[in-house]
Amino acid sequence: MTLPEVDVVLASPRGFCAGVVRAIETVKLTLQDEGAPVFVLHEIVHNRHVLAELEQLGTRFVKDLHDIPAGGICIFSAHGVSLETERRAEAGGLRTIDATCPLVTGIHRLVEQYHSQGYDVIIIGHHGHPEVVGTAGRVGDRVHVVADEREAGQVVVNSMDKVAYVTQTTLSQHDVAGVRAILRQRFPDIKGPAESNICYATQNRQDAVRQLAARAELIFVVGSKNSSNSNRLKEVAESSGCRSYLIDDREDLQPGWLNGVTSVGITAGASAPERLVEGVLDWLEEHAVIKSVSELFGKDEHIKFKPARSFR
Repeated sequence: MTLPEVDVVLASPRGFCAGVVRAIETVKLTLQDEGAPVFVLHEIVHNRHVLAELEQLGTRFVKDLHDIPAGGICIFSAHGVSLETERRAEAGGLRTIDATCPLVTGIHRLVEQYHSQGYDVIIIGHHGHPEVVGTAGRVGDRVHVVADEREAGQVVVNSMDKVAYVTQTTLSQHDVAGVRAILRQRFPDIKGPAESNICYATQNRQDAVRQLAARAELIFVVGSKNSSNSNRLKEVAESSGCRSYLIDDREDLQPGWLNGVTSVGITAGASAPERLVEGVLDWLEEHAVIKSVSELFGKDEHIKFKPARSFR
C-alpha cells in the first residue's frame, strides 16, 4: 500500500499553559513535602493522561469533600471553587491548598467587586463547567449563567441599570461575541472587564489555530473530550474552514483520515502534555511519508506562576 505524503505543521503556542503547570506542580510538590495520599477535589486539570500520572504518584481525585478524611490534604483544582466549598472544607477539618489558576482568581475578585456594588452579575459560560460553578459560587445571589444568545435574550435581572458581566476563560471570542452583543443591546449600561476575560493562553492557542488552518488541510487537536479549551480549538479550526479532530492521544487516530491529505496541522489544548504531540508525530511516521515538519511562529509565553504550597 502506498503511504500518503504529507507536510506537518505544528502550532505555536500549544499545550500546557502557566495555570496548568502551576496546578500540576502544586500537586507534585505537596506529595513531595507531605507524602501520599493527597486529595484533589475534582480533576486538577481536564486531561486523563495527567490525571493517571498523578494517581500513580499517590493523588486521589474525589468528587465531594466527604470523600476526604478529617485532617487530610485537599487541593482545589485549577478551575476554582465556590465560597461554600471553602467553608465546608474548613468545617470538615481539612488542610486545603488552592491551585486555582490566578487568572480565574482574578475573575472571582471581579465578580465579588461587582456584586458588592449592587450589580447583578452575568457569567457568559457553560452550565456545569467547574470554572463557571466556582465563579458563580463566589457570591450568594444576583448571579446568572448565560450559555448562548437565547439565554442572553431571556435572562432576568433585578435592575436594568445595575448589570455587569464576566466570561469563562476557556471560551473563544466567537462564542462570546453574539452573547455580549445581545447583553449590551438589552442593558446599555452593562459593565464588563476592560479587556476580554478569555485568558491569554486560550486566546494565543486559538490565534495559532487560525494560522494553522491557513497552512493545513487537516488539524489534529490533542486534548481530552471534557476539556473546554480543547473543544474550542477544534471549533476554531472548523470555523476557519479546516477539517479537525479532537483526540486524546495517538490511539484515537485513524489512517483513513489521511486520504487525499497533503498537509497536517497539530495543536494541543492547555492541559495536554507535549509527549502526546510527540506520539501523534510518531503515528504519522508510521502511517505516512512525512516530507517536512515545521513550526509556526506564535506569541512567546513567558508568564509563570509559583506553585501554591501554603495550607489554609
